[in-house]
Amino acid sequence: MTMQITTTAPQAPVAPSRGRLRPLGQNEVRITGGFWGDRQAVNAAGTLAHIGARLESEGWLPNFDLAVSGGLPEGRRGREFSDSEVYKYLEGLAWEIGRTGSPELEQRFREVVSRVSAAQEPDGYLNTRFGRPGQGARWSDLEWGHELYCLGHLFQAAVARARTRPHADDGLLEVARRAADMVCREFGADGRDAICGHAVVEVGLAELARVTGDDRYLEQARLFVERHGRGTLRDIEWGRKYYQDDIPVRDAEALRGHAVRANYLAAGAADVAIDTGDDRLLEALRGQWDRTVARRTYITGGQGSHHQDEAFGEDWELPADRAYSETCAGVGSIMFSWRLLLAGADPRHADLIERTLYNVVATSPAPDGRAFFYANTLHQRVPGIPADPDTTSPRASSSLRAPWFEVSCCPPNVARTLASLDAYVATADGEGVQLQQYAPASVRTTLPDGRVIAFDVETDYPASGLVRVIVTDAAPDAEWTLTLRVPAWAGGARLRVVSSSGEVAAESDAAPGAVEARRAFRAGDVVELDLPMAPRLTAPDERIDAVRGCLVIERGPEVFALESVDLAVAGVDDVAQVALAPGAAPVERDGRVWIDVVRHGESDACWPYGEPGDEPGGAASVQVPLVPYHEWAERGPSTMRVWIPAAT
Repeated sequence: MTMQITTTAPQAPVAPSRGRLRPLGQNEVRITGGFWGDRQAVNAAGTLAHIGARLESEGWLPNFDLAVSGGLPEGRRGREFSDSEVYKYLEGLAWEIGRTGSPELEQRFREVVSRVSAAQEPDGYLNTRFGRPGQGARWSDLEWGHELYCLGHLFQAAVARARTRPHADDGLLEVARRAADMVCREFGADGRDAICGHAVVEVGLAELARVTGDDRYLEQARLFVERHGRGTLRDIEWGRKYYQDDIPVRDAEALRGHAVRANYLAAGAADVAIDTGDDRLLEALRGQWDRTVARRTYITGGQGSHHQDEAFGEDWELPADRAYSETCAGVGSIMFSWRLLLAGADPRHADLIERTLYNVVATSPAPDGRAFFYANTLHQRVPGIPADPDTTSPRASSSLRAPWFEVSCCPPNVARTLASLDAYVATADGEGVQLQQYAPASVRTTLPDGRVIAFDVETDYPASGLVRVIVTDAAPDAEWTLTLRVPAWAGGARLRVVSSSGEVAAESDAAPGAVEARRAFRAGDVVELDLPMAPRLTAPDERIDAVRGCLVIERGPEVFALESVDLAVAGVDDVAQVALAPGAAPVERDGRVWIDVVRHGESDACWPYGEPGDEPGGAASVQVPLVPYHEWAERGPSTMRVWIPAAT
């Protein structure tokens, strides 16, 4: 496949009007294999087809046909937000068509758009749950109705299509514009002073403004952001913080409430802040990100510790066995972090994206891409129950990956993220290109002053830590800077520049953060970043009560887990029966990470408490293998834990 070298708007989910960095889109970056290339292939061949089939069989896509034929409300199936899953599916298709040019997916995309557009009302309104005889009136349930939420995902799908196929005649962009015009009339400065109970319309409107150049959409996004925190939505048992209507966005200290809603709102607020030049709002969002990451984020990058309201807990409230860590919250976190990265070039934002990609997004789908985790626990106490492949799971917190959910937001969210992942690999500024994520890739772009940059990335990261950038084309005698992110965990990294003649031109340590190589690159020059990948022990902040006295094993960006299926060598069948041996250190052998554990002492005492040191000690240790967290539950039901108690 070839990519055009361009300085126009990137084929990317996010294209801010200003900021330190410009994202390089699918037209400039292509993942060519490796960890993420394999997952993109599964997403294209398995996940998108699976989602399309389920949208049909569950009735959520046929809802649009019923809207046209007059079969609503009697025949409608699915929750009030089921329209949004169709729109996320369309967005995933659009990015995949942009990535591969698949004629089969193009045909499918057009078929779905035709069915959706036929259901749009003359004034632009589009929803299968409200507005018809026998249904609730439009905008009659802003707390739970999700009408604006659904439209937000419609707008994002239209943006994906406009950026990947700007001259397509399928009509999706026109459908989105009619709906957005209706939203501006209904909720503009002279209209309803209200918000949606589930944020995302803000993101959709902001990106639609960027695609169309129509500032009305950006202004409407700004109005929605500023209206949050005024208490316009009804109070509920979890409080208005559930839908971020308790405190104005710019006054909050951390993300709070429903974790998906919170991240989507923060992403939309970042779009508004960046494109309107509201530096005060942007600084507030940076502060919220800082505190949320420092005190409300799991070791995996997952967010949300409450099951009942799918919400953030308070600072340090991060129980492993009750981790909700919804897959969609991980996607939302990536959306928020990416916008802050583009605005300020802080590598910490790319670090969190990497952690979340490897340990939340990659964990959700099964190897065949046809079953998913909705929630991502860090401690499975009871072996799960295999899901019926023909049944829709009523429970978001299913104990094993399930093929579909009554609330099915996660599968299409994973699909659209993987299909657009090329656009999260690299960025550019006036001086050069920055690699933000590591995967085998081809990068071709042109800087604003005309300097051509073309290179390939060779790596099997995270299997090893060697990343090789091979320059394939460059403007003669024109210097530019290649910047490579050095993750926070990568102390001891090294950078080496080798000229096309084979001479070592430069070699140095590369401290965590970012490292630069600047020169007049020539074809054949190679830049090598060597990241240390030895497995390591990680301890929690002592204020995280739930895992005090436990340790995690990490290797590179991957968090590892202990599964009961690997404990036969220790003579036990449950992770609850072992602890890390005193002084245990992880090692690599036979392509796996191993750790020494000891069995807990067995006691028939009728009271599980006693004097310090009562626990029998001195048991012989045995070495057991671990699995990357994203691979857990792939060998049948098991107990599992990420945080392992450390024996004393």
